[in-house]
Amino acid sequence: MINSDPTVKTTDPQFLVRPMTLDDLKIALSWAQGEGWNPGIDDADNYYIADPGGFLIGELNGNPISCISVIRYNDNFNFIGIYIVKPDYRNQGYGLKTFQEALKLVNNKPAALDGVLQQVNNYQKWGFKSAHYHRRYQGIIQGQLSEDVIDLTQVNFDQLCNYDHQYFPGYRPQFLKKWIHQPHGQGYAIVNQEKVLGYGVIREACEGFKIAPLFAENEQIAEKLVLALSTYTQGNNIYIDVPDLNQKAISLVETYQMQCVFECVRMYTHNPPNLDWNKIFGVTGLEIG
Repeated sequence: MINSDPTVKTTDPQFLVRPMTLDDLKIALSWAQGEGWNPGIDDADNYYIADPGGFLIGELNGNPISCISVIRYNDNFNFIGIYIVKPDYRNQGYGLKTFQEALKLVNNKPAALDGVLQQVNNYQKWGFKSAHYHRRYQGIIQGQLSEDVIDLTQVNFDQLCNYDHQYFPGYRPQFLKKWIHQPHGQGYAIVNQEKVLGYGVIREACEGFKIAPLFAENEQIAEKLVLALSTYTQGNNIYIDVPDLNQKAISLVETYQMQCVFECVRMYTHNPPNLDWNKIFGVTGLEIG
């Protein structure tokens, strides 16, 4: 997710944008929590492995004041996120410089981002075009484990990676291995005759728990996975980011009285990837695609 204005210029020579360390990413995610983004408590480790060279932090006289990420999944899908300028330094051009450095990592290849509504016009100036909305839903669900739901770590990993790649624009085995084994999370899948029919992961966030991603062949499988994942929450809030292109996904979460608490816009510099959004019931994250 990104919510800074990448159009204001600065000439301050003491401002430097450099690659993040893992500790820097922990700082950036603490800013994200301050913005109300509610990251997962293990997200620094989870995200960093996706592209260790793709996280940038901006410093003024050695003091961190901005951040951004560019996860380079492949030549056709680069995702920009975690774009934040500390409040005291906004509208002074530090965001522009930070954004420019991120675009250097993209190197004119296709890029995507999830922009907050008030910044959409600014990203359009950089060639990003709106594609659809992501809606964050919040609610409490009484969980239930069906007999055909299995622990995600028991699924053949190559099959899982191939299934994931059907509904995500990049093949990401290194990330998935970390994601499904994170210490404060749980994953479930439904498999029929060694064919994956759906999977989802839930992880503990700064507040409540987040389901991400949730891919399923139909709404019945998605519902079973939502109920299974909800058993991990012990009655706490659940959050899921649903693409508005999937009306069955919206109907599913609203059936369980989940409420839309936030919206953002998925934007692309090139044509959107060819995905079957009807089987994407929840995206992996507004920060990482």
